[in-house]
Amino acid sequence: MAASQSDALTYILGALLAAGIAYFMMSPKQNKSSANDSTVVSSAETPSSADPVLHASEYRKFKLSKKTQLSPNTARYRFELPVPHAALGLPIGRHIQIMAVVDGKEVARSYTPTSTDNDKGFFELVVKTYPTGVISSYLDKMSIGDTINVRGPRGAFVYTPNMVRSIGMIAGGTGITPMYQIIQHILENPEDKTHVSVVFANVNEDDILLREHLERWAADHDNFDVHYVLNNPPEGWAGSIGFVTKEVIQKYMPAPADDIKVLICGPPPMVKAMGGCLGELGYVPPNIISKPIDQVFKF
Repeated sequence: MAASQSDALTYILGALLAAGIAYFMMSPKQNKSSANDSTVVSSAETPSSADPVLHASEYRKFKLSKKTQLSPNTARYRFELPVPHAALGLPIGRHIQIMAVVDGKEVARSYTPTSTDNDKGFFELVVKTYPTGVISSYLDKMSIGDTINVRGPRGAFVYTPNMVRSIGMIAGGTGITPMYQIIQHILENPEDKTHVSVVFANVNEDDILLREHLERWAADHDNFDVHYVLNNPPEGWAGSIGFVTKEVIQKYMPAPADDIKVLICGPPPMVKAMGGCLGELGYVPPNIISKPIDQVFKF
């Protein structure tokens, strides 16, 4: 009788174990995903406005929703965010990296949005198309509904209100875009008393990006002024002619002091030349790799 009870108990325990294994095997497996699954993920994978829109190392897809031609070779591109009321979440002074596959190779370039976190559901880029510009040409050929791969934030500089008394900005061509982002942030904040002076260099008058905004700000705000430099000026041009010289810097930039910064962004030869000029004029010479604490910061 004892042996019979033992056999029954063994049978019952075996049946329960088999049932547990069967339940585990038949249950749906948890969906696991990680950054290792793919370097590019769909924007649909950020379903909530509480989730970060950008990822520092992982490219995410954003759809082109609008393109506005500003000049024959410059356009404003608007890209949808995955949630209508979300903000891009890019710290002021930082930029994003755009990647596209061109001729079978991944190509990446950095851009600073001209929109801010006050703009919900989208971000915008103002981009000048160059004949040899791989990404700018790629953007120019995009159709509404096409997607681009983006990651960020990137860069070392982060602006905070009233971080210095005065900021000087020397920009060349599309190098105005990171400056524009910072200027906009300062002028939209009535508590920020920072004075901003811009020297903006271009080849032709038609190359002056965002001119309407810059001049409106200069007219409306006592703490902002802008001066233009052209290589090929039209007749009657009131700005400077040629290149940005030490004389232009002395006249339009804040003088060297502990409570000022000078930001530079533009073509590499220009950035190098400006760093040399600033050093000769008594500013702390820029480092090879700029840090946020530097008096002269190169984007």
